[in-house]
Amino acid sequence: MHSTGYRLNWVTTTWKSETGLPRDPPLAMYGLTQAQELADYFLSLPEEERPTAIFSSPYYRCLQTTNPTSKALQVPIYVEHGLSEWYSPVVPGTGLHPRPASATSLRAHFPEIDESWSSIYYPSRKGEDVDECHGRANGLLSALIPEVERRFSGRHKRILLVSHAATVIALTRELVGDRNLPLRVGCCTLTEVHRNGRTPKPVGYWEAKRLVDGSHMRGGASRDWGFDDIVIANGKAGHRRPLVVEDPGHPGSEKEIDEPVGLQLMELPSRM
Repeated sequence: MHSTGYRLNWVTTTWKSETGLPRDPPLAMYGLTQAQELADYFLSLPEEERPTAIFSSPYYRCLQTTNPTSKALQVPIYVEHGLSEWYSPVVPGTGLHPRPASATSLRAHFPEIDESWSSIYYPSRKGEDVDECHGRANGLLSALIPEVERRFSGRHKRILLVSHAATVIALTRELVGDRNLPLRVGCCTLTEVHRNGRTPKPVGYWEAKRLVDGSHMRGGASRDWGFDDIVIANGKAGHRRPLVVEDPGHPGSEKEIDEPVGLQLMELPSRM
């Protein structure tokens, strides 16, 4: 699992969205360097330890982070909306959060995308609280893991997921079965988990080999973030609660329909 690289909007306010999507900044030059360091690291591994498939968030910066590794290893990028950025619940009456384009549209920017994969999970454009972010991660993984095994007939044993700090934390916690696991994710850090072969369940039984490691980069991990950054004391000793972030939706989207949302594999219960 890998988090996206250093973003351009952290350096300047005069950035341009290459996709035309609001809140979709590209990587800064430092982030592009981090992405190349990731590719170089994977290329340095024995072939049997390299990723054989990449599933990426549809945001431009994530695909930029993914692209050098895809080219170096000659493996496809599958766009999965379930790996998208986490947004707090929208302030009522302010519209919806943006949603990135389809794999087909994004392929114009990144030819390495394999558009044969259709996203199996979509987060709501109304945003999510912390528990809902973890629930999305659980729902995605519970469907994604068996779907990859079914669709690719077990060919892919080492999957690289590329996402954002909050989503990486939620994915990791759901895989290892510990929603309270303390994690702070830095740019372009790596998390490696191995499946416990004693259970057929897709989530909750994975073993962490390394967590949010930045040692493959010359500058190490940078700009780390954790859910504890939005947790404040609620005035009672020993109790803490998530901070309510006022996050307005995108202007002009007030009348748009929030769909699709959630799991898109309707036949999943019959296969599990």
